[in-house]
Amino acid sequence: MSDAHILLVEDEPNIACGLIYNLEAEGFRVTHVKTGEEALSVPTGDVALVILDLMLPGIDGFEVCRQLRAIDPRLPILMLTARGAEVDRVEGLKAGADDYLAKPFSLDEFLLRVEGMLRRSEWYRPADSAQTTYVFGGNTVHLHEQRAETAAGEIVLTELEVRMLDYFIRNEGRIVERKQLLKAVWGVSPDTETRTLDNFVVRLRRYFEADPATPIHFQTVRGRGYRFVRAGDK
Repeated sequence: MSDAHILLVEDEPNIACGLIYNLEAEGFRVTHVKTGEEALSVPTGDVALVILDLMLPGIDGFEVCRQLRAIDPRLPILMLTARGAEVDRVEGLKAGADDYLAKPFSLDEFLLRVEGMLRRSEWYRPADSAQTTYVFGGNTVHLHEQRAETAAGEIVLTELEVRMLDYFIRNEGRIVERKQLLKAVWGVSPDTETRTLDNFVVRLRRYFEADPATPIHFQTVRGRGYRFVRAGDK
């Protein structure tokens, strides 16, 4: 997807110029806007990825992310911000971001994240799975339709959420190490240091656990990784 159309929402000229130069050098088409209002006016029909700064004049990145997610629940969104605190990362993921990169970041890591997100979106084909509907607890997940029915109501899933759910379900009962998830779901090096993965598990628990603070489906295996269990299934 080297010719993929990327929407860059960044108000700092120096950062924007550097990102545009390097993205275009990789073969991507880039539309650059400086405000949240401009971002929401861009048709997203052929946009493959949104790179979204958090600190914007006018509408902030959190609200832009929420509105973009409402327009297109499957649009990959990479959030960039100077606010690297855990609470901000979690808030960004709650708003609907698929990944989160704190400033300052290396160009290599940035391009790796971009290419990984585009590759995951291209790779995933629900029809490749013989079974695309899974039931566990009080939840029904329709992978092909990228939606789920939960106790809290129906939700629309992003591409990355579907890939992560599919990987957990296909490895039901097994301990899945963080490095496995990083490579298989994120498409990045197993040695990459990131809390995004853990924040995504928090998101899945919020969707599917009756008590997210005491998960029974998406369990933490201390020092190893995670394990998915269909508790209550016969």
